[in-house]
Amino acid sequence: MILLTACGSKNASTNEMKLVEEGKFTYAASGEYKPFSYMKKDGTMTGFDIEVAEAIAKELDLKPVQKKFKFGGIIEGVKAGRFDAAVASHEITEERLKVVHFSTPYYYSGPQIFVRPDSKVETLNDLKGKEIAVSKGTTFAELAKQVTDRIILLDSDVVALEALSKGKHDAVITDFVTGKEAIGAGMKIVGKEMLGRSEQGIAVAMDNDKLLKEINKALDKLRENGTLTKISQKYFGEDITVLPEKQ
Repeated sequence: MILLTACGSKNASTNEMKLVEEGKFTYAASGEYKPFSYMKKDGTMTGFDIEVAEAIAKELDLKPVQKKFKFGGIIEGVKAGRFDAAVASHEITEERLKVVHFSTPYYYSGPQIFVRPDSKVETLNDLKGKEIAVSKGTTFAELAKQVTDRIILLDSDVVALEALSKGKHDAVITDFVTGKEAIGAGMKIVGKEMLGRSEQGIAVAMDNDKLLKEINKALDKLRENGTLTKISQKYFGEDITVLPEKQ
């Protein structure tokens, strides 16, 4: 009994990574945010976020385990210890930093207004009082609230853009890369005003400092050896992993 108690105290005081399962990197993504994360026919997720997560797991010498989860609940899942991390295109915001830690940014992006080609909307001010669709759990709703209370919350950005393309809503606010991908996929939408720039990070629980440190070290290596750039080029044809001013 004395030996067991001593061992337990030693483990509790060590600064090791806290993992859902030993030897595994369990991460969450929505699977509804193409090309960042989306579903394959075999029921698994693929995309930019997924390949970044797998590359991080490799650097950590852990087996990657993906968990598909609704975007709006992922941060709470990380906070509650359901996942080791969220690799799900979360913008680093002051509000989110109150409940989770974030890695250094692994890509840079920004919100943009998307409308149908026949729309006269050009700027956010043009959307005063109009109906704007956004994905649940994103920061895009806050932008929409500046000009309207007619905000429609949908399960994913892709669902919102598809609805817009089919004649519903007046506009969608989403990441410019997601909108660009939707246009490339044939959706009848066009991009208008860019509404700023954002930094996306990997979220971990606030009591998991060791994991955060190791993820940041892995990201540094993946930047230095060109892996992040290679993954970005594969999905976007450009490098979104470095600050635009440095491109």
